[in-house]
Amino acid sequence: MDFNILIGGEAGQGLKTVDNILGKILFREGFNIFSSKDFMSRIRGGHNFMQLRISDEELYGPDNDLDLLIALNEESVEIHRDQLKDDGIVLIEGENEVIDGRTILVPASVIAKDINPKGVNTVFVGAALKIMDLELDTARGVVKEYFDVELVEDNIKLLERGYNAVDSIYDNLKENVSDKSEEVFIDGNSALGYGALTGGLRFYSAYPMSPSTGIMNFLAGQQKNFDLVVEQAEDELAALNMALGGSYSGIRSMTGTSGGGLALMNEAIGLAGITETPVVIADVQRPGPATGLPTRTGQGDLLFAINSAQDEFPLMVIAPRDQEDLFYTGFRALNIADKYQIPVIVLSDQFNGDSSKNVDEFNFDSLKINRHLISEDDPDAKDYKRYKFTEDGISPRAYPGQLKGEIVLVDSDEHDEEGHIVEDAETRTKMVDKRARKMDKLIQEDLQEPKYYGDEDIDYLLLTWGSSYGPTREALELLQEDGIKVGLLSFNDVWPLPKEQLEDLSCDGVELITVELNSTAQFGSLIASETLLDVKQSILKYDGRPFTGKEIYNRFLDEVIDNG
Repeated sequence: MDFNILIGGEAGQGLKTVDNILGKILFREGFNIFSSKDFMSRIRGGHNFMQLRISDEELYGPDNDLDLLIALNEESVEIHRDQLKDDGIVLIEGENEVIDGRTILVPASVIAKDINPKGVNTVFVGAALKIMDLELDTARGVVKEYFDVELVEDNIKLLERGYNAVDSIYDNLKENVSDKSEEVFIDGNSALGYGALTGGLRFYSAYPMSPSTGIMNFLAGQQKNFDLVVEQAEDELAALNMALGGSYSGIRSMTGTSGGGLALMNEAIGLAGITETPVVIADVQRPGPATGLPTRTGQGDLLFAINSAQDEFPLMVIAPRDQEDLFYTGFRALNIADKYQIPVIVLSDQFNGDSSKNVDEFNFDSLKINRHLISEDDPDAKDYKRYKFTEDGISPRAYPGQLKGEIVLVDSDEHDEEGHIVEDAETRTKMVDKRARKMDKLIQEDLQEPKYYGDEDIDYLLLTWGSSYGPTREALELLQEDGIKVGLLSFNDVWPLPKEQLEDLSCDGVELITVELNSTAQFGSLIASETLLDVKQSILKYDGRPFTGKEIYNRFLDEVIDNG
């Protein structure tokens, strides 16, 4: 079973409310859920839509073939009618009747007028549940959780009136649903924030920038429950400098932004590099350059992130593949930044950040916070040298006031072991080499190889990084059903680039194909420069929208098989 719902309308009509409530209801009814958002950069007006895909099997991304279109305005019908399946249904405002076998009019405004005129969207939730032949018990519980106490009674009435205004169309949707009691339904930005919070995050500073603001919103809502401070800075450079200040004082700190904000942060990324101050930076990508498409998705920041700031210093770039991965990456990134005293950039994007899906409950027992601050009984605590030359490049780290009688120096100029400014060539060379040795240790101890999906005997190898994993995973299964010998290698860690599994799978005769949301095949270029492997083809998209599995499947047949 694969059932697709699209909620369309303009900004200000409450599309997000419909998506959130309906998504939670369907998740608790036992469906697998994938929810994605497509909205314009404006407060009111324009055309926005949310998509809910439900199934009794695991979902990896959206699908554009619609079973149910909930149109909060007529424009949504005009734009999306062609996506309807042959038996697809449209719900739209109007006096209750079926006008053409596919379009059902719902008197939502008339119903809401007598109860709460602002509750038109809740009426449509009720109507949609009836169309899908689902009961209201779960829905009433979700409404009670979602709305403030004074609005609950009205919205339950609106839900029930909408439910009773239409007839059931689809049945047997719940035939093979499973128990979701050990799963959570979460969006990517919240998952990343939750993972960081679990990893000991105590200070988060950011300047609001779509589509990264959801991280700050989530964390701001957790301040009363955790020992956490969230600060809205005056700009992105200030945000990262604040986070560096928090880290220098000994607490785990993080910031978040999008590509334009990352550009402004570059000076401070270099500061983190030379001062060896651990920090995590979330870049939730959107298309650019400049303002670009603020509410759309893309993967155009890869090479920019890897080459952030001037000169040479160690940093790590991680690109989580989905919502579950975002949680564990949020935790892991703080541990790695702390251990190696480096900046760690987490490359998410609008598709991953704003989309929601059900994932297994997070395994907290497997998570351990590892702090790497020097203790007073450590031999290096006496005659303390912040930038001591060491075999692995990691110097002892203390926060100001931690060690009695010792001063913790920090400097953005090149410095000696104690932190005093120097300009001699020998110390400069030794300090650059010291910092570089951290990457050798990171590669040996903490770099994760990509995940492989597919058979051993393959003719084609699809290569993805970050959020392109989900749709490509679905495309892989469709291609395998056609008997095509194809595998998928999904990268999470992208810098430094893990090479072992990639080189093992890239034997003679296997054609390498990257799948990326950018115009220049940046990941293909990175692989070629780091491994000298020949990435002959790429399936690229850069219109601001994410891939779907069927889209990648069709393009593979057209661009790889037919032109091979």
